[in-house]
Amino acid sequence: MKTLIVYATKHGCTETCARKLQEQLPGDVDLRDLKSAGDLHPEDYDAVLIGGSIHAGRVQKRVPAFCRRHMETLLARTVGLFLCCMEEGEKAQKQFNDAFPEELRKHARAQGLFGGAFDFERMNFLERKIIKKISGVESSVSRISSDAIDRFAADLKG
Repeated sequence: MKTLIVYATKHGCTETCARKLQEQLPGDVDLRDLKSAGDLHPEDYDAVLIGGSIHAGRVQKRVPAFCRRHMETLLARTVGLFLCCMEEGEKAQKQFNDAFPEELRKHARAQGLFGGAFDFERMNFLERKIIKKISGVESSVSRISSDAIDRFAADLKG
């Protein structure tokens, strides 16, 4: 099986999760950052996995744009959707639902909330100040869930 993992990331958390996921999947797995990927051809793949992260309360614009642009192709493939965010429970689920079109969510074989991270070393001064004020977090922290990534990979494998 040939799989494409596309993602958008601001400070690297989604890329980290996408790489962990890539390691667990069989066959030929290509990994592409939507920011620098250029022209992508999801029609060349059996499965397409799409991931994003929440930055300033919303997923990066490239994620829903990719979904809209390739919707017909995606609905004819095995699809997985994942999101990295620091929220949990209903708030995280709402962010996930807002990030991906309903039609694609209903079609997806796997859906995952992988947790998130605040990487202060990759943030600018203003971002660090805002994160500290809003979240109360004072230094870099990772809440990436390896279990969630494992479950997602298992769901894809059937």
